[in-house]
Amino acid sequence: MSDLFWLTDAQMARLEPFFPKSHGKPRVDDRRVLSGIIFINRNGLRWRDAPAAYGPHKTLYNRWKRWSDKGIFARMMAGLAAEHGETKTVMIDATYLKAHRTATSMGGQKGGRGRLIGRTKGGMNTKLHAICDSQGRPLNLFVTAGQVSDYIGARALLSSVPDVDWLLGDRGYDADWFREALKDKGIRACIPGRRQRKKAVKYDKRRYKRRNRIEIMFGRLKDWRRVATRYDRCPKVFLSAIALAATVIYWL
Repeated sequence: MSDLFWLTDAQMARLEPFFPKSHGKPRVDDRRVLSGIIFINRNGLRWRDAPAAYGPHKTLYNRWKRWSDKGIFARMMAGLAAEHGETKTVMIDATYLKAHRTATSMGGQKGGRGRLIGRTKGGMNTKLHAICDSQGRPLNLFVTAGQVSDYIGARALLSSVPDVDWLLGDRGYDADWFREALKDKGIRACIPGRRQRKKAVKYDKRRYKRRNRIEIMFGRLKDWRRVATRYDRCPKVFLSAIALAATVIYWL
């Protein structure tokens, strides 16, 4: 089939340093299996519907689940993103990802803490928090239940903010503690103030317009159907799907 996805030699060369070592029997062809995993995630297919060109669907699923549990796909993105070289501007934002009934079925901890799925006005969701560079390439990702505040994501991502001059964010990140934390790191905040503030917050409106790049990034990630709709019960596996999409779209 001409419309199937296949990793190139150059892409495989960039990914191979992050592959776990094979113990005992050699692994099945990495290019074929990883290309099949990417195809399934991008098109939102069931594993049993994988094209025959990628081999047995159980082989694809087993590799996907095993490497997801080990955090291999997340390390791929983190390792490649570490070469970003950004020194000027980063952006922070969050978006909702719809949870399918297969991800919300069966009992979980109250409040969605176990599966990181929560109820919002739009239904059952997971929230993706992200930091990206000035080109809109994701540098770090963090998932929470849908009803969790943006402040929680900001606190979790704060330590991973690179040494840059500016951080852009919307009103959801207007908090004195966050501004002070950025100031301590030598980063200037370009964040509009909340309307209920008694004293208006000044910010660079022209620079703030560049924040649309992180919105575009979320849109491109959601083009992958297994990212836009969460089918996986395990949050670690779902984060692997997001990291894999980010790796293929932006870092290969």
